Formats: sequence, structure tokens, C-alpha cells
Amino acid sequence: MPRFGSTPFAFPEFRGATRRLILWNLAAYFLLALIQMAAAPAVRAIADSFQFTPADFLHGSLWQPLTYSLVHPTLWSALFELLSLWFLAGFLESYRGANWVTGLYVTSVLGTAAAATAIYACSQTLGFALPAIPLTGCFGGIFGLLAAIGVHYGDVQFMLFPLPMGIKARYLAAIYALVAVAMVFSEESMYAFAQLGGALAGLLFIRLAPRRGLSFGLSERWYGLRNRYYRWKRRRAARKFQVYMRRQGRTVRFDSNGRPIEDDPNDKSRWN
Repeated sequence: MPRFGSTPFAFPEFRGATRRLILWNLAAYFLLALIQMAAAPAVRAIADSFQFTPADFLHGSLWQPLTYSLVHPTLWSALFELLSLWFLAGFLESYRGANWVTGLYVTSVLGTAAAATAIYACSQTLGFALPAIPLTGCFGGIFGLLAAIGVHYGDVQFMLFPLPMGIKARYLAAIYALVAVAMVFSEESMYAFAQLGGALAGLLFIRLAPRRGLSFGLSERWYGLRNRYYRWKRRRAARKFQVYMRRQGRTVRFDSNGRPIEDDPNDKSRWN
């Protein structure tokens, strides 16, 4: 199998969905940094509202599952996450295409928020408290990308920067999952459970989504429904035309799609 990243700085090409995702995150990071510099506490509260907190989401902050992945509290966390996003998304995009990678990333990000909401709701129902740690960053989307690489390209070897050694993608994904499972039993249990939810959402996506991504699959489904509607209208019009032609003393035939069937011009049986 190929070795990906034979040198420490062998990153994929910066294009397509990978470029869009990174630029969105960078723009959000600098925008929120400017907001945090504002002296007014109300302005800072607006920036904090973009983080994902299950309690706030259940009480009406419905935008948080879409915005928390754009919030990076520190420069180092933003740097690490965006470099990982560039590496993993760029690798998948070279094989699967931009639409597929975008759908996988968004599904994993939403799955992360759904998992955090589920564990919070269970804790409230069962009566045990969880540390209220707001979710920030695109770690859930990154875990979903890593899970997809581990499943589809498990034998590809990645170089571990800065160590001069490689590891297969499936082992890297397994180690990452084991670390998240171990963190479930720590004070960051909600964070770890949310990570596992992002990986699970990514696995469901690669099993159920079309080969060319959700947007392509949805457009194909829409055009299929539209074409079936047009065929139904054509068949109905064909039946009405047959009734009309019988009244005129002629017989015409149509196939199952409402298209006319050409008759043999020498066949006199087509006339009544």
C-alpha cells in the first residue's frame, strides 16, 4: 500500500472542500478573536453563544450544532485542528471528491453535537451530574474523517510527525478511539462521548451515503421523483388521447411510459 506523507511536511493539495473548510474556520477564528477583544460583556456573550452547550441547545439555541465547530479557544488548538483537517480532508478529497468530504465532515460535526445532547439528557434523566464543558472546535469532524480513512484506506501508512516512523491508518484510528473511550471515565466524559459520536456519525455516513456525496444523492432523488411525475402525466395524457382517437374511429397504442408505439404502415388492423 502507498505511504502517505513520506516527509514531515507532505500535505495534500490545498483545494476544493478542504480549502473551503479551512478558510471558514480561519475566518471564524479571527472574527471571534476580534469580538473577544471588545470591552463590552454583552459582545463577548454573543461570541460565547456560538459554543455548543446541550442545556442551551435544548432551551432554544438551535444554531449551536452548526457554529461550535468554528469556535477555537486558543491559537494552538486552532493550529492543530486545522492542520489535521487539511491533512485528512485533503487525503480523502483526492479519492472521493469534494461533495463527499463535505457531507462526511458536516455529518460528523452534527453527530458530535447529537452525542453530547444524548449523554446530557441521559444524565439529567438518571440524576447524575456531568461537568458542563462547552464543546468547541472541529474535533468531531476530524474524528469522522479519520474513521473514514481507517475503514476505506486502513493499510495506508501515515508518518508520525516529528517521529521518523509510520503507522497504518486503521491502527491510528483505533488508538484515537481507545483514548476517547478512556476519557469517558474522566472529568471530560461529555467531550469524549461527543468525539465517539462524531466517529459513529462518520461511519454511518460512509455506509449509507451515495458514492458522490449527499448533495449528489439528494439531487438524483429529486430528479428521479420529478421524472416519475412527468412520466405519470404523459401516461395520463396518452390514455385521454386513446379515448379521443377511439371516438374518431382510430386506434393508437402507447408503451408503459406513455410514448407512442410505431405501427407497421402495411398493417390494416390499426384501423377500426
